[in-house]
Amino acid sequence: MRRREFITLAGTVASLWLPLLRVHADDRVVKIVVLGDSLTAGSGIPAGHRFTDQLEFALRAKGQLAAVFNAGRGGDTAARGLARLNRSVPDDTDAVILELGANDMLGGVDPSVTRTALAEILHDLDARRIAVLLCGVRTRTTFGDEYKNAFAAMFSGLASEHDVLFYPAFDEAFVDDAELNLLDGLHPNAAGIKALVTRILPNVEALIDRARRKDR
Repeated sequence: MRRREFITLAGTVASLWLPLLRVHADDRVVKIVVLGDSLTAGSGIPAGHRFTDQLEFALRAKGQLAAVFNAGRGGDTAARGLARLNRSVPDDTDAVILELGANDMLGGVDPSVTRTALAEILHDLDARRIAVLLCGVRTRTTFGDEYKNAFAAMFSGLASEHDVLFYPAFDEAFVDDAELNLLDGLHPNAAGIKALVTRILPNVEALIDRARRKDR
């Protein structure tokens, strides 16, 4: 075979294989870690019905290859989440759903302290090229309107500054419906988690897309 014909054949083979390689890369399972507090930990919820379980099932049903891991811990503040960040989010993580700050707000933590901790988490994840969906919460507090407004602005401000995806209120889907809450009126039951997953699913699909782009 002459050299010119060999080069042409090699180019043809490469052009056939490149799309296959691209499909193979997109078929890789995306590892998502949910770093949060009791809203994601699933205390009181049977195994298989917690947020991470229902979210992974919903993603798979839509053809998304994703594995969702539960790194929620009841009672955690943003600072506590930061302290365990590297243990809870290993380096092979592709994406993080970050849901922290509700306990800070309920406990009267200075919003600037919460903001600093969340910013450090976002900076660390960005340095490791891990895509992030930052979740806020419905601001409800007994510490006055100024405090409430500071928390509301904090989440959206962080999302904009760090260029991460944003879901404004993690508890919006269930907080106003007693049938979707546990008896404490704060945490979702299995039905409440289902309502949450339905609402947040497009945002998580966008997170997966961003994680795949970072991988290229």
